[in-house]
Amino acid sequence: MMIGYARVSTTDQNADLQTDALERAGCKRIFTERLSGARADRPALREALATIRRGDTLVVWRLDRLARSVAHLIEIVQDLESGGAGFSSLTENIDTKSSGGKLVFHVFAALAEFERQLIRERTAAGLKAARDRGRVGGRPRVLTGEKLAAAKKLLKSGMSPRDVAAAVGVSPATLYRRVSGGADAR
Repeated sequence: MMIGYARVSTTDQNADLQTDALERAGCKRIFTERLSGARADRPALREALATIRRGDTLVVWRLDRLARSVAHLIEIVQDLESGGAGFSSLTENIDTKSSGGKLVFHVFAALAEFERQLIRERTAAGLKAARDRGRVGGRPRVLTGEKLAAAKKLLKSGMSPRDVAAAVGVSPATLYRRVSGGADAR
């Protein structure tokens, strides 16, 4: 069975163009939504996806009616495929039940993965450049070098670790990590 999904962004827009095209394409059921595609929770989409069974096809008029990002689109289509269902977009002429449609869709998926990898690489390069300039990310240290030196003197004088931690304004766990040279004892 072909199941259609139509979406318009506002209540004053009309989904007739989409629903007419979905009916002509042979959709037996059509779920219509009047919500922004940026919203994560779209009840009609959720209901359409819950209706789909093995062998069915989810049909949309255009890709942007289903998802706002390539990553979200890929997630939906992969979920459909894992359940034995297909996906079709009328305007872009994509049908994942055909070999050509699968190819086009996998090219989209590869481009999305490439984009995610580029973002990771740019982020890592930016963090390295900041570290090379002396910028250390994260929260500022509560137990500064000065306070750490004072805490060590107090500990050597016989003061209890709990009292030393209170005196320098940190938790006993933070004091222990920094004094013992733990993972974050820079």
